[in-house]
Amino acid sequence: MFMKKSLVQSLSVVLLMTMATVGYAADKKKTTEKKTENENVVEVTPSKGTTPEELAAIQVLSEICPSLIGKKDAEFAQGYERLVKDYLPNEADPVAALEKRSKDKSFKKVLKEARNDAKAAGNEQNTLVCQDVKAYQSQN
Repeated sequence: MFMKKSLVQSLSVVLLMTMATVGYAADKKKTTEKKTENENVVEVTPSKGTTPEELAAIQVLSEICPSLIGKKDAEFAQGYERLVKDYLPNEADPVAALEKRSKDKSFKKVLKEARNDAKAAGNEQNTLVCQDVKAYQSQN
């Protein structure tokens, strides 16, 4: 539980930047949000209403983490698979489904925003998020 909360808080920094550019539509998207001790951090947990912004942020992790923590990091790959499965529980192969979605024209704008947000966060913050993904344990 602590590991998931830590990962979610780290991932939330990137997601918060992405969601800020889109505007506040969380009520309509049915994401689960709650304020934490730090008022600037929003905890976002997987729910039936997973947003394109959340999926884009997760996809960007698959793009940036190999260069930050090592291309052949099996622990990252396993943690990433568990994370994607939690966000896309109805997909037979969630990683492949997210990869396919990243090629969809309608998803490219959101993905571009997530890439820009990750770039703005910098390598240090992104490396911390990648380390959290390595240790991610599914709650399902």
